[in-house]
Amino acid sequence: MSDVIKLLPDAVANQIAAGEVIQRPASAVKELLENAIDAGAENIKLIIKDAGKTLIQVTDDGAGMSDTDARLCFERHATSKINQASDLFAIRTMGFRGEALASIAAIAKVELKTRTADQQIGTHIEIEASKLEKQQPCNCPKGTSIAVKNLFFNTPARRNFLKSDNVEKRHILTELQRIAIVHPEIEFQYYQNNQLSHQFHKSNLKQRIAHVFGSNYNQRLIPVEEETQILRLNGFVGKPEYAKKVRGEQFFFVNKRFIRSPYLNHAVELAFHELIPDDAFPSFFLFLETDPGQIDVNVHPTKTEIKFQDERYFYQIVKSAVKKALGSFNITPTLDFDRETAFDLPDQQGMRTVKPPEIKVNPEFNPFGHSKKSAHAGGNLSSRINPGQWEKLFPGKEDIPHPGDLKQHEQVTISPDWQDNTEVKNGTKFVQLHNRYIITPVKSGLMLIDQQRAHERILFEKFQMMQEHKTATSQQLLFPEHIRLNDQDADILKEILKEVGSLGFGVSELGHGTFVVDAIPADMMEDYVLQDVIEGIIEQVKKNRLELKQDLRTNVLRSTAKKLAVRHGKALTYEEMKALCDSLFACSMPQASPTGKTILKIISNEDLSAMFK
Repeated sequence: MSDVIKLLPDAVANQIAAGEVIQRPASAVKELLENAIDAGAENIKLIIKDAGKTLIQVTDDGAGMSDTDARLCFERHATSKINQASDLFAIRTMGFRGEALASIAAIAKVELKTRTADQQIGTHIEIEASKLEKQQPCNCPKGTSIAVKNLFFNTPARRNFLKSDNVEKRHILTELQRIAIVHPEIEFQYYQNNQLSHQFHKSNLKQRIAHVFGSNYNQRLIPVEEETQILRLNGFVGKPEYAKKVRGEQFFFVNKRFIRSPYLNHAVELAFHELIPDDAFPSFFLFLETDPGQIDVNVHPTKTEIKFQDERYFYQIVKSAVKKALGSFNITPTLDFDRETAFDLPDQQGMRTVKPPEIKVNPEFNPFGHSKKSAHAGGNLSSRINPGQWEKLFPGKEDIPHPGDLKQHEQVTISPDWQDNTEVKNGTKFVQLHNRYIITPVKSGLMLIDQQRAHERILFEKFQMMQEHKTATSQQLLFPEHIRLNDQDADILKEILKEVGSLGFGVSELGHGTFVVDAIPADMMEDYVLQDVIEGIIEQVKKNRLELKQDLRTNVLRSTAKKLAVRHGKALTYEEMKALCDSLFACSMPQASPTGKTILKIISNEDLSAMFK
């Protein structure tokens, strides 16, 4: 049998490695930004064209490279970060394996210009599909500019697997956000198709988070700080009332490297236990600093997963630190204004002599006597007793109503949990239980209706009809409201503007994540906060997109119905309960909510009788 094993050509090996490291344009953006940070840059510019398929360019003012280093950096496993195997457990830089640039050069055309501070002339290199096309001196500023053109041009199958431009731009922005959050000392500029899209100025950590996700995050964050022998933890967690239905702003950084860790995520969520609903997820931005020897970052090609020497210690520290921060917030919330000094009282201790209190005893006091001396000390207690009043506490037979004396449909309140909703209309009674369920008698027994799910079904079918017949009615706002969204949510809102408008919302874009709302659906509840309503619709769209895989139109209808439905915990009048039930049974599917959850249950007469056997 002839030999069948052979060495792969370098070009093929590089393309295989590129498949592991560079999965989409966002992967190349991540690697190039990390290289700029390792070079000590203070200003980084990211330029994207056609969602990274045509051009990805990163320009920095870092240390730059010599002409020799500029050529060697495109070779596989060429690195300045490690010299021996033991160095892998002392890594403090973002990159170290020397695979990124080699992988990018294997599947794109790369143009590099770089110069160090001690050189007057820089180096210009062009590489295409791992082949050096040009290397020559050039005039360029200190630092490095690297342009990646026509990504995946020689691997068309991989290029065909890329998603739409909006999806790819969203992934690129996510990578930029992860790096910008952990490096607030660096200024970032992000250009899309020759237009400045985002600019993050140098700032502190809290300001950088607010710049990235919106200024309203200033009021949503609780600081977390903890330091132990093996770990230093700092950062912020979101207040419980701003927890979301999908995993959104959840960021863990270990030694300034973004990581994914379901184990540590669970520690944070456990700290929020009983503070948020079971189906909600908290936001957090947590930064862990530890000895590099405690972790192994070389376990995943994209370096987004790491291995801890003992995860249990990290888990307990994270959980305890977050619980401590939440407890401090609840007990002593911070105030944004100075303490009023007008209430300060002067120290009186040095002005007078402190005397012990005097205790006076009346030796002639008799609580059961009739003397005048005892009157001033409490009087005669026996004189206040009224035996006739005690009889009212113990009713006799004549005080207990006979069953025949009760009027038809009259209810005797047997528990304070039942509300005083005893009004009867046309022989039908509706009772609200725990401000959540509507109870009404039916021929076969007793019906329980979940008020929120019922309203979701009613709104969903109403919105469907409005879209089909284009009969949406709007209420113009006297004073239009501005809402500010983070970049990801802003992209989703722009995507669903047409569907939202067909439901009665008047929303228009102002740019840079800001929208103006000048109209709302005519029958929208009055006790709304417009920012919360729009954010809630977007959040439900994201959740339904992940769980139900439904079309955009149905997704928006369900999301809007979910957000605008009457909530659990809202007290309803008799007329509101009756209208809700009448509208529910006019629906085509009154038994299930738009997401398939049960709306009503009937307890039969037989089941009721069986309870009392």
